[in-house]
Amino acid sequence: MLTFSLLALVAFALLSGALLGVLIGAAGLTVLWFEFNGNFSVLGNASWNLFNSFTFTAVPAFILLGEILGQSGLAKRIYGAISPGFERLPGKLLQTNIGACTVFSAISGSSTATAAVVGSIAYDELKDRGYDRSAIVGTIAAGGTLGILIPPSIALIVYGAWQNVSVGALFLAGVVPGLLLTGLFMVYIAVLAKLRPKAVPPAREVMPLARALAKSAEAWPFLILVFAILGTIFLGLATPTEAAALGVVTAIVLAALYREFSLARLWAALMATARTFSTLALVILGALILSQAVALTGLPRVLIELVGEAGLPAPAVITLIYLLYLVLGCFFGPLEMLLITLPFVFPLVTGLGYDPVWFGIVLVIVIEIGLLTPPLGINLFVVMAVSRNEISLGQAALACLPYWLLMLAALALITIVPQIALMLPQAAGFG
Repeated sequence: MLTFSLLALVAFALLSGALLGVLIGAAGLTVLWFEFNGNFSVLGNASWNLFNSFTFTAVPAFILLGEILGQSGLAKRIYGAISPGFERLPGKLLQTNIGACTVFSAISGSSTATAAVVGSIAYDELKDRGYDRSAIVGTIAAGGTLGILIPPSIALIVYGAWQNVSVGALFLAGVVPGLLLTGLFMVYIAVLAKLRPKAVPPAREVMPLARALAKSAEAWPFLILVFAILGTIFLGLATPTEAAALGVVTAIVLAALYREFSLARLWAALMATARTFSTLALVILGALILSQAVALTGLPRVLIELVGEAGLPAPAVITLIYLLYLVLGCFFGPLEMLLITLPFVFPLVTGLGYDPVWFGIVLVIVIEIGLLTPPLGINLFVVMAVSRNEISLGQAALACLPYWLLMLAALALITIVPQIALMLPQAAGFG
């Protein structure tokens, strides 16, 4: 009955377009009704404990921070400040897109927000300069995925708060893998510029180095924001929630100093945050209901026992889990994938002896890959919107394919060498 109920409801949602949060919540309620005679009393404390969690409060704050960056002129100012430095590299302003995405990933915590902000600034500018349109959207979509890996990360906050894993350890663990992906993307762009010279227009006048360095100093608002968010966390001065709130206040003050923000823009950012978080909260509530139902059935324990009886080695199980997420990435968004699967996957992975901090990082990477996977790859639709549909879904997906493969390679490397993710948390005394 349990399996039939879940599969029937999933099939109904995919065919009808029902709200995912309603679907998975209904699946959990169905299990409780048929398997436990309608015992819904377990849901009250679990829902209250998660939504009343101090750590979880950071999620709407980071969403608001991303909206403020988009509404104000801070994002454009920072992009213009860092551009001269990247123009000296093979690939020129295509490299700037990756650099800018890395910068905004260290502020916003959201892949979609990162891709949308950088795309809105960069697409028209680079197109007018003669850059290949597919190359432009490839860098924006792929660079945007860094938003949920490089700290702060909304996905890592949700993962840590729900599974009782230290968010501070997760943030530290995401630094090196995030920079590794940034480096791989930039190397690919340099190779692309050599193999396809037409993708990059002939160089205009390159700003002298001294002037480029002086221009980069205009990025000081970014340094203040990074310290307000990540600096205070890593120095032990603030929790992720306190740092998120400090980041919001800092962003508002900086935008006001530049006279590029107003009460109307703040109101628009607040309304956008309310819409985004309301949608996310519905999914989280549904996932929480399903999680409690699954826990009561003992299904995670059964899965662990089945794996043990099958005699599959732990690396084979992890590989199968990766394949599962690659398939799910074709149909679900990143947080939806995380919320639907964690009740089943987390106990299985930790039961096999894997480090929960390491698993949080590889989970985010494999979820990132889904952001570039059609038909539902969210970042593909973001760059299509930024290009005003000058680029089709197929063209965007093809442009992202090399980055997709590089992310798979990084996933394999971090799986083989877990210390890539774990060395910073361990050096800081976590676990």
